[in-house]
Amino acid sequence: MYTNSQMPNDPRYNQQYPQYPNYTQYTQQAQHPNLRQQQSIPQEPTQQQIQQTVGTKYLYLKDPVLQIVRPWVQYGIQETQNNPIPHAMTELAAIMYLIGKGYDQQLAHYIVESWEKNGQF
Repeated sequence: MYTNSQMPNDPRYNQQYPQYPNYTQYTQQAQHPNLRQQQSIPQEPTQQQIQQTVGTKYLYLKDPVLQIVRPWVQYGIQETQNNPIPHAMTELAAIMYLIGKGYDQQLAHYIVESWEKNGQF
């Protein structure tokens, strides 16, 4: 998957995601234990925790990540005009999760919308 000079934390690294995940991979992910509901609400990390854990290693990700996320944040804000905030945030988080797993953005959006029945998940 990587060449010798291209490691995941290398700023020159440019991972290409497939448009549609392999069906077997999808079914394995759907059964993955990390997809179970989180038991507690995550807490905001301190600046010391951030510096100790990641430092400046991932600054090269900032612009490409924000470029993908910003339009979806605007979509989420629009969703709050017609839906409760928890619903809009859940929808946005689910779409972003699927995009992060390699689904095409439009397909991820359609998948999450297909889960809604009468405005509820």
